[in-house]
Amino acid sequence: MDRPKNRIALHGDFAGYIRSVSLREPEILGRLRQETAAMPQAHMQISPEFGQLMRLLLNAIAASRTLEIGVFTGYSSLCAALALPADGRVVACDVNQTWTDIARRYWREAGVESKIDLRLRPALETLDELLASGRRESFDFAFIDADKENYANYYERVLQLIRPGGLIAIDNVLWHGQVLDPEDQESGTLAIRAFNDALHQDSRVDLSLIPVGDGVSLAVKRR
Repeated sequence: MDRPKNRIALHGDFAGYIRSVSLREPEILGRLRQETAAMPQAHMQISPEFGQLMRLLLNAIAASRTLEIGVFTGYSSLCAALALPADGRVVACDVNQTWTDIARRYWREAGVESKIDLRLRPALETLDELLASGRRESFDFAFIDADKENYANYYERVLQLIRPGGLIAIDNVLWHGQVLDPEDQESGTLAIRAFNDALHQDSRVDLSLIPVGDGVSLAVKRR
């Protein structure tokens, strides 16, 4: 099924202006973004504005241990690894070796491959394994950007793995505007709508949805 037309992201001169006065993208991230943009699945890449915001947030909370659910070609994990201290670590979950081979190439070139623990298996298995091994409340930050039908399952596990005061970022919560279309009953759209409604009512976190990229919800686990 074709992805819906993007009615959320900024376009044209406005987007160009915002980037011209705010975007500070390291050269290696720019090259990875350009390579990914030529792929048929380019819509799966996060915006550079959110990548920069992620780096800022990681620095603001002094993060050293992070989780990533959905790697694709590695832009977001590279953003995280570049922002973490020398002993920082990213546990990155994906199932596609072809895409993550691109990610590894850039991680290696950037000198951060040793910071990233890539788990090529279903993310729920990795999250359950982390919980079973005593990693509850041991992570500072998590980024969820994988199959939408499992967002609620990822979130519940991640919330247990994040420390009090830790931050969870969830991508695609505006789903290219399709959350507003009552005629769209596609499974991914239904899952995003249900997840957004549930997160809005979740008293375990403080919440803000920001209209950057395809919409990102930021949830801070209450202390």
